[in-house]
Amino acid sequence: MVKKVEINVEGMHCASCSTLISRALKKAPGVVNVNVNYASRKARVEYDESQTDEQKLVALITSKGYPSKIGTDPDSERLVREKEIASLKFFLVFSAIFAIPALLTGMVFMDLPYRMLVLFLLATPVQFIAGKSFYLGAWSALKNRTASMDTLIAVGTSAAYGYSVAAMLGLVKEQYFETAAVLITLVILGKYLEALAKGRTSEAIRQLMGLTPKVATVIRDGTETEIPVGDVTVGDLVLVKPGGKIPVDGTVTEGGSAVDESMITGESIPVEKTKGSGVTGGTINKHGVIRFEATRVGSDTVLSQIVRLVEDAQGSKADIQRFADRVSGIFVPVVILLAFTTFLVWFFVLGQPFSFSLMVAVAVLVVACPCSLGLATPTAIMVGTGIGAQRGILIKSAESLEMMHKINAVVFDKTGTITDGKPKVTDFITSGPETERGLLIGYAYAVERNSEHSLAEAIVDYAKAEGAIHGDVTDFTAIPGSGVSATVGGRSVYLGKPEEGTHDAGTGETIVRLQEEGKTAMVLKVDGVTRAIIAVADTIKPTSAKAVEDLRSLGIETWMITGDNERTARAISKTAGIINVFAGVLPQDKAAYVKKLQESGLKVVMVGDGINDAPALAQADIGIAMGSGTDVAMEAGSVVLMRSDPQDVPRAIRLGRKTISKIKQNMAWALVYNVIGIPIAAGVLYPSFGILLSPIIAGGAMAMSSVSVVTNALTLRWARL
Repeated sequence: MVKKVEINVEGMHCASCSTLISRALKKAPGVVNVNVNYASRKARVEYDESQTDEQKLVALITSKGYPSKIGTDPDSERLVREKEIASLKFFLVFSAIFAIPALLTGMVFMDLPYRMLVLFLLATPVQFIAGKSFYLGAWSALKNRTASMDTLIAVGTSAAYGYSVAAMLGLVKEQYFETAAVLITLVILGKYLEALAKGRTSEAIRQLMGLTPKVATVIRDGTETEIPVGDVTVGDLVLVKPGGKIPVDGTVTEGGSAVDESMITGESIPVEKTKGSGVTGGTINKHGVIRFEATRVGSDTVLSQIVRLVEDAQGSKADIQRFADRVSGIFVPVVILLAFTTFLVWFFVLGQPFSFSLMVAVAVLVVACPCSLGLATPTAIMVGTGIGAQRGILIKSAESLEMMHKINAVVFDKTGTITDGKPKVTDFITSGPETERGLLIGYAYAVERNSEHSLAEAIVDYAKAEGAIHGDVTDFTAIPGSGVSATVGGRSVYLGKPEEGTHDAGTGETIVRLQEEGKTAMVLKVDGVTRAIIAVADTIKPTSAKAVEDLRSLGIETWMITGDNERTARAISKTAGIINVFAGVLPQDKAAYVKKLQESGLKVVMVGDGINDAPALAQADIGIAMGSGTDVAMEAGSVVLMRSDPQDVPRAIRLGRKTISKIKQNMAWALVYNVIGIPIAAGVLYPSFGILLSPIIAGGAMAMSSVSVVTNALTLRWARL
């Protein structure tokens, strides 16, 4: 049986580290799939439990020099991140205390007594105390027959430091103590800024994980007891007071209130809750005391499922990231070869001094660190999926996010997606005086109270809303395929299909008009005379037309697919602004229609909410499931809209497009930076223009490259969707 495990990995310094861990895991017996995310510092592993187990995988990663443990506890993750930031801050301050005087001594105070010794004393603590982690990382990589960013920094600074020691001993003239010290300080500064920025990329998921309260008040044996949320069991009666957080999912059994569900659905307006209403863990009870029966607890709650979906998405890889991983895997060895070649060319071919050739090679090593390349994709994915979750758009994978920018067609299911999915009375047209309207609604109410027809509920709800009073009913009869009849207050009442040839021309015209509008028209007869025409329809959602308009502005074609007849389908689609319609489609055939569009060259999003939509959702390039839909549809969809708002479809596409745009910007920056930086560091401009990139400037540029990539990803948080 294949199982999944998420492992927290410490000590990853760059994309090469994640590549090293990934290679080691892939070689392990029983491992089916591996995804190591440098930005989130997590390894997600699928494995055959008959061949290996979680502890063996953790031990394998740890043996490669990266301390690891299982679990995603937000508090422990926060502590680990805070510990990392605090450590980097300490070493940054420590190295700066020595590096700044070393820089001044090396560059300004040229006549200082015992200058070389002073530089040695200032540079050595930075090299071997602040720089210890680089040596450990380089050694770990060497043991695993690979190279990493640590290798580049360790080799580069050691070369500068070692050459300077030789100068102090009088073996050579130039010294570069301040170069080695400042380089290490700049790299630590870059890592510190990067750690601060990376912490903000996962802010959304931490906020989601922090929504669940720590304790819950349950009523057991008639007594209120405060217990840890983890001890709440299905069936417990839970009490929530005004202002309190709802701890688990459940169904209200007593009381009423308005609940703020914005943190789950993104909907800012509180939702009224009464007896029988569902409540979701992590939401806030605004006013009123409610008691509810716990129906889902622990990892089964909606909030836990949302967190799991977002974590899975943040840990997944887009195709563009796989490209970056492949580049990072070969990048460091290639850079070392380039640096060595640079040294040989300058020293042996161009006849430059040893010290000059060495510093040019060191600049190449330092400027080429692949951190920004490794951060380009995962940081944007983490921010993008986090933003989506905060706004009620759950994106299950990086692949779905990446596919968004290719989408050029959206297919909407009608019922429950374009429409509310619940029939409502849209017209109640009487033929007599307005004073009789209430009486006629009461007749309709009376006969439909006992009907089990799907349209009866709509009429009953309408009558209740109008404040109608129903009379006593006798002789109730359901007429299959036609309607219902009964005696109400001594009068014969019929409500059902209009019978051909039994009504006048005006009534007939009204019925035809209503039917052309996609409504189901019924007649109410009292003592055999038509007294009212009632129209019932599944009305479109208020935001459906705006969603279609937004999609059109994005250059996306829209389609509607339904089992309704052509006339009804056209009426609904016209109201929604959709031109293309597939009508009379059987549930099992929806996937075939989606495939037909794909075969015509379109990249298709399918939006639905029912069990019969699941095959079409799976067939589409991206399946978007409405959060109000069935568990099957939500499982089949690669995106889930918690608010079931059609307007979230264009919002999701915009989010995907903006995220991919950020990834491309980051990738372009990282690649262009190296394409330009490495040749300049190697000195190609020096013979003609006298331009040379010193190791110190190279180190600063490398640090800022990583920070700029993460910062650019963070700007997604202010994107307008």
